Amino acid sequence: MFGRDLFQYSNSEGFIGLRELIAQRYSDKKLNIQTDNILITNGSQQGLDLLGKTLVNDGDDIVIEEPGYLGAIQAFSIYRPRFNTVALTEDGIDIKRLKSVMLSTQPKLIYTVPNFQNPSGISYSEKNRRQVTDVVQGTNTLLIEDDPYGDLRYSGVPKPTFKSLLPGNTVLLGSFSKTVIPGFRLGWIVASDKIMEKLIIAKQAADLHTSHFTQCIIFQYLKDNDIEKHIEKIKEVYGKQLKCMLESINEYFPPEVTYTHPEGGMFLWAELPGSVSSRELLDLAIKDGLYLFPEILFMLTEMRPILYD
Repeated sequence: MFGRDLFQYSNSEGFIGLRELIAQRYSDKKLNIQTDNILITNGSQQGLDLLGKTLVNDGDDIVIEEPGYLGAIQAFSIYRPRFNTVALTEDGIDIKRLKSVMLSTQPKLIYTVPNFQNPSGISYSEKNRRQVTDVVQGTNTLLIEDDPYGDLRYSGVPKPTFKSLLPGNTVLLGSFSKTVIPGFRLGWIVASDKIMEKLIIAKQAADLHTSHFTQCIIFQYLKDNDIEKHIEKIKEVYGKQLKCMLESINEYFPPEVTYTHPEGGMFLWAELPGSVSSRELLDLAIKDGLYLFPEILFMLTEMRPILYD
């Protein structure tokens, strides 16, 4: 089907056929996304880097969740912003703290993972999403909606996206890494025309374009297979693993340990009593062939010396 073009250079925006399929999947979810507003990237991680490169200057205020996604902390740190952390609650981001930060700093952007957040597993409730929308509406602050896990819902009902609630302020990130092939590192950015123009220039400077060969493989896979059926199979397997994890925690963890109850995704967050060090627990776990991630990796207040010193 592709012939010689399969091994040639392509445009920086990405293979048009693949972008059309991504736009169609959004349309199936009642989200109106134009093909020209989609940029294919080397994973959503490159999307974060390109957004940092085009939007963030030294000293700019940005908002990030706490605990926050380590990859986002690393990506944005290169551009030396002033991080403003906002804690997550069971309901989503702390609205009172977010309002305070917005009033005092007028941040350039807010980084969120509203569905099954990495690393907490928390999802923003519909009420919380609408409260965030009210806070950001009418400002120049961009909200980055990083959504690599949104298709991996095992219980509950989907919540409205920020892209639907706040279309003018939202930049949406997606990825095939959690649903098709992690090793291909294929993701995308959905952004307005004005931002897209700058992102394409940054993309050209970074790598000209994402592998055309890889894009065509994913395109053909999506054309020849029922991706929704495939995702349902993944959800069945991951859902059983989550259920097993929650049952095991309930049976074996001491009652002083609290933990989140994710409705999907790949992450669960446990909090130890104050008398227990997660780093000491990690040392003990490694001796038994088990690895866990201590909170220092996701707490910017603790990561700051490592990032900047």
